[in-house]
Amino acid sequence: MLNTLEALNIVLAHAELLEPARMPLDKAAGLVLAEDVTARGNVPPFANSAMDGFAVLASDIQQASEATPVRLHILEDVPAGSVATQPVRPGTAIRIMTGAPLPDGADTVVHVEVTRVEGSDVVILLALKSGFNVRRAGEDMTDGTVVLHAGSTLRPGEIGVCAAAGHDAVSVYPRARVAILTTGSELVDAADELTPGHIRDANAHSLRAQIAAIGAVPVVFARVPDTRDAVRSSLEQALAGSDVVLTNGGISVGDYDFVKDVLEEMGAQLVFWRVKQKPGKPMAFWTLGHKRIVGLPGNPVSCMVCVEEYVRPLIRRMMGFSLLHRPERSAVFDERYSKGSDAGRVHFVRVLLEQRDGTLHARPTGPQGSGILTSMARAEAIAIIPEEATVIDAGATVQVQLTDLPEDH
Repeated sequence: MLNTLEALNIVLAHAELLEPARMPLDKAAGLVLAEDVTARGNVPPFANSAMDGFAVLASDIQQASEATPVRLHILEDVPAGSVATQPVRPGTAIRIMTGAPLPDGADTVVHVEVTRVEGSDVVILLALKSGFNVRRAGEDMTDGTVVLHAGSTLRPGEIGVCAAAGHDAVSVYPRARVAILTTGSELVDAADELTPGHIRDANAHSLRAQIAAIGAVPVVFARVPDTRDAVRSSLEQALAGSDVVLTNGGISVGDYDFVKDVLEEMGAQLVFWRVKQKPGKPMAFWTLGHKRIVGLPGNPVSCMVCVEEYVRPLIRRMMGFSLLHRPERSAVFDERYSKGSDAGRVHFVRVLLEQRDGTLHARPTGPQGSGILTSMARAEAIAIIPEEATVIDAGATVQVQLTDLPEDH
């Protein structure tokens, strides 16, 4: 049986980058650039005013103050989107709006707050240096230079840079399509009335939410009954229309657990089955050509933890992200924790966090059974109890994964 680090490394070693695709900017937000972005022209393309005010020659206003104001004749008004029809000459000024091109001759813009208009003249009340309130051509981006490198994540700022650089579409690694197959004849829809022997299918919904939160596309299939034919039909459809297939349940050793057998019949290679961890021991991982299949345990906490620990970094790597893992911090564990008969495995303990006197503290959310789904809802982090530890005493330091924060924090 693999340990958690071995399992994670194997999963990531099988993560193949998705084929890049060209997308409009509005659809590329949150994705990773597959190629460099270069500026098509200077940004800004021309020298322009950073303020509403008056374009002047700095040499005209070096003695200006409230006590000794300087009077200049206003030649014309230049709103944004217009161009001055004459140059600024000594003793003159042009009224200018933010973003309008700097008129010929002018080298400074006096912001309107330190001016006073008297008839056809403007009175300047403050001396300014040459270049003040002027945005120079190319001061943000220079024509032909790389403004974003391949591998950059397109956050809102990067999207704006692409647009300013003249690109309305970019080459990115697309969102992974992740098929979700929940198996089990005992499962019913969330709103159904329960009858003896049936339970509501929470995993289908938590899995969809987890995949969407990663930034991938959940591809939802109808619940799969526990028959060999149904399992095979669903797997064939899922593999045909997705990059990753998640099966939920059906990977144990019961008489009605058909997923492993059917995948073997289809030619899938079982890379590993079972990991030394709690919860989530019976997780499995297969490859079939370029497809990746993760067999998730049926217990709801086990299922969600395995997605967090393995599926999330797998999908992020396939989508081109360089940061794959949640941020980790050291925390003081406030309660004694004993593995009991489950020693020899890493334990993923759902915890609440509290900052006290400059130190991060963690405590379990409550009962940690693999069926206690509310432990995931309450959790702010997952504490990692190492494989070799049998007991964690109150006051000991543990590593916690901050599951409420994205990987770039």
